[in-house]
Amino acid sequence: MAAQMKYPPELRRRTVEMYRAADPKPVIRQMARDLGVHHEALRNWIRQDEADRGERDDRLTTAEKEELAALRKENAELRRSCEILKAAAVQSTRQRNRGSSLSAGESKSRVFRGRVFSFNAILSRSSWVRCSMLVPLGMY
Repeated sequence: MAAQMKYPPELRRRTVEMYRAADPKPVIRQMARDLGVHHEALRNWIRQDEADRGERDDRLTTAEKEELAALRKENAELRRSCEILKAAAVQSTRQRNRGSSLSAGESKSRVFRGRVFSFNAILSRSSWVRCSMLVPLGMY
């Protein structure tokens, strides 16, 4: 979960607009003091706005940051899927090698990271294709 913003987005937007409209540009520290915000916060808002407008190349734009966060989240999900599938493959190999010792009423299920998964549910997940094809190639 993301940390709660100290300053509302509307204040950020209006403050940056005020800075951009000023001519000559005010001293950031003085402007921040007048508006009641921290000077480094104001400096970061201005830098981010410049990056979003394409005026700076040393920072990611807001859209790029959002895309990066989404890709990291997907990467984590794929890694979890791979771990589940690897565990299922190992278990399947073990059961095949020693023969199934389950009685008629017993359920094939495994506990992984505190969750109970049925063996068939693990094998039927569609993410195994992405997991087996993308991760070894280093795409995630």
